[in-house]
Amino acid sequence: MRYYATASGPAVREAMRAGRLGMIATPAAGNRVEDGVAWIADNASYTGRYPGDDRYLAWLAARVVHRGQCAFATAPDVVGDAVATWARSRPVLPRIRALGYPAALVAQDGLEHLNIDWTLFDALFLGGSTPWKLGPAAARLAAHAHGLGLHVHVGRVNSLRRLRYAASIGAHSADGTYLTYGPRRNLPKLLGWLQQVNAAGPDRTKAS
Repeated sequence: MRYYATASGPAVREAMRAGRLGMIATPAAGNRVEDGVAWIADNASYTGRYPGDDRYLAWLAARVVHRGQCAFATAPDVVGDAVATWARSRPVLPRIRALGYPAALVAQDGLEHLNIDWTLFDALFLGGSTPWKLGPAAARLAAHAHGLGLHVHVGRVNSLRRLRYAASIGAHSADGTYLTYGPRRNLPKLLGWLQQVNAAGPDRTKAS
């Protein structure tokens, strides 16, 4: 399990350079992607700061030198609405791939009811409302994605219990804002959580 965090201070950046954490970058945050650091590209729709398709793709294009370290770039989504997300993401997913990035679909509430083309993306990012993301429908989608050989990622993971849950449904990675506030205090805790989860392997701990 790899955890992608915001680059909140020197100690966090050093952990990223050492390979103990990955970095989440968005066009809104203006983060600098460093050579050799594992990262993911997020579109910032969740915070309402998505810049539009053309500007987002231009932002990705400006960072193609780092695409070999990028696990995926998310297509634009609509929070809590799988139908609107699929309509918005479908035309952008091939454009992300055309830039050489693995493309990610952000799963939103109700995706389990849609007939989508799973060949259009390389990663499934579990977003959506918290009850849906932690419910059985999202877990089944994660299992299906895993069976297809796709990367499975869980968003908004900010506790050990939630990290254990992500591992239990087969997630390869997670992200969160745990290090945004108090990075000096929280970095050792987060690294300790990752050590525990990666040592133990998947379990069936429920999230809260």
